[in-house]
Amino acid sequence: MSVDMLSYLFIGGSFLLYIGIAVWARAGSTKEFYVAGGGVHPIANGMATAADWMSAASFISLAGLISFIGRDGSAYLMGWTGGYVLLAMLLAPYLRKFGKFTVPDFVGDRYESNTARIIGVACTIIISFTYVAGQMRGVGIVFSRYLHVDINTGVILGMAIVFFYAVLGGMKGITYTQVAQYCVLILAFTVPAFFLSAQVTGHILPQIGLGATLETGQSVLATLDQLSMDLGFAQYTTGTKSTIDIFCLTVALMCGTAGLPHVIVRFFTVPRVKDARTSAGYALIFIALLYTAIPGVAGFGRVNLIQTLNGPDNAGTEYAAIPDWFKNWENAGLLAWNDRNGDGKIQYAAGSAFDSKGGKPAFDDGADPRGEMGQRLATNALVGAEFDATKQPFANEVYVDRDIMVLANPEIAQLPAWVIALVAAGAVAAALSTAAGLLLVISTAIAHDLMKTVISPNITDKQELMYARMAAVVAILIAGYFGINPPGFVAQVVALAFGIASASVFPTLMLGIFYTRMNTQGAIAGMLVGLLSTVGYMWYFVFGGGDPADYFMGISPGGFGAVGLVLHFVVAIVVAKFTPPPSEEMQRIVADLRIPRGAGEAHAH
Repeated sequence: MSVDMLSYLFIGGSFLLYIGIAVWARAGSTKEFYVAGGGVHPIANGMATAADWMSAASFISLAGLISFIGRDGSAYLMGWTGGYVLLAMLLAPYLRKFGKFTVPDFVGDRYESNTARIIGVACTIIISFTYVAGQMRGVGIVFSRYLHVDINTGVILGMAIVFFYAVLGGMKGITYTQVAQYCVLILAFTVPAFFLSAQVTGHILPQIGLGATLETGQSVLATLDQLSMDLGFAQYTTGTKSTIDIFCLTVALMCGTAGLPHVIVRFFTVPRVKDARTSAGYALIFIALLYTAIPGVAGFGRVNLIQTLNGPDNAGTEYAAIPDWFKNWENAGLLAWNDRNGDGKIQYAAGSAFDSKGGKPAFDDGADPRGEMGQRLATNALVGAEFDATKQPFANEVYVDRDIMVLANPEIAQLPAWVIALVAAGAVAAALSTAAGLLLVISTAIAHDLMKTVISPNITDKQELMYARMAAVVAILIAGYFGINPPGFVAQVVALAFGIASASVFPTLMLGIFYTRMNTQGAIAGMLVGLLSTVGYMWYFVFGGGDPADYFMGISPGGFGAVGLVLHFVVAIVVAKFTPPPSEEMQRIVADLRIPRGAGEAHAH
């Protein structure tokens, strides 16, 4: 059976499964819509949390990012995994014990202020929409290749699927759908990872593949270093980012992970605080299965890509003889070849494959030939398009979108057709699982935290559920727009969302739990300073045409969340010191919150 037929079968079958689960687990009350009734088993919740957390950035983009930037990609790996540990140990149990299942709800009640609650709603919506843009783009990329439609049509198809199980099923439908999606995505990532590892290194464990010795006598990492230098790229194990930028990006991703609204709410879908801790532990195990394999997959993919395009002697490959996968991704608009010297050969090296004049950006792997998208992507490491014969044997002629690497890996390695189709289904599962969680957070923030709590406290349970579903529909439409017009490649967009969460939500939660003296004025001041400074910096350098040479202390937009984090803590604590303390009752509640004893069931709303 062909790859196309298997892709249709795998993706279509998974869609029917997700929609069937959503219909079976349809929410009938606000408690089921918001927290799945509070009765999910810890193991199931751990799988759902892992699927919710491992987005398209983890499945599709992270290995591709590491493939192209080498050591610099370690910030994403360390930040995202370390952040989950931070969330599980420092925040989740205490937030679960406090009994408020959304970030705005916690902020509003802890700081005894609807103004703080509204700012919390704004932070939640900004973070979620920034994050969901990357997920919808991921869906579009998968569909554009495997269903042979353009990316925009792929995004619209993804919107339709999410509508069924997010709007109809709510958290109850999403939870059990995400259990199925985790099973699909983990199989889809690890099975080809085992194949690739066996093919490149001779053993099946990708977790230890980078240190394996190849037929040449060199390790995979040493081979990558040599290939990178031969072709004019930065050394794979050295990278180009400064130490302070790597540090700030890691901190921003770590603290941003701990402040993600759609992951925090998952700890309210289990019956008890103890179950929240247990499900966090299971989720960490389920996450580790994928994340420990990513560096190996990235390395194997990079070696295969370079050797396939340039041939064994680095002389290039005849376009007429190139495998079908190259032309398939060309047709999808995510890979391009520009025969600059007219020799009919594909030649891949450092530098731009397209003319960078007229404001068009150039990357180490070629300029984006799609114009406006390329300009939006140009936030880091711009390089000139001029050919330097002292650094590489020929000028670069290939543009490769970083987001295709995981999807293209099985085709490049000529793995069985069913493995290629399985990867497609897994990529869709990863993107849709996170997109659904984010859309639910947006609808909850509007329906519960804004409408029910602030604007119309007297609305009925049925009316609140109606508002939640209406908000989810609007959120899906806006998410689709961002998927069609994304501000960058998947991992980059997601990194911006984590940076915003790091600067706005994480410090507010930490201070609310561990600093009894933190009051309303301090919380509001801290959130505003952290949010506005980080969003302003990102907007200027990503959309406003800011020159990377002007980065503050060399810190890129994705890492500026760490600076916003420090500003938030400093401003909040200073303002709290010079303003009245919170009520004695709230101080008692906060002090009691950290005492390790049980709490009741999740609150019904």
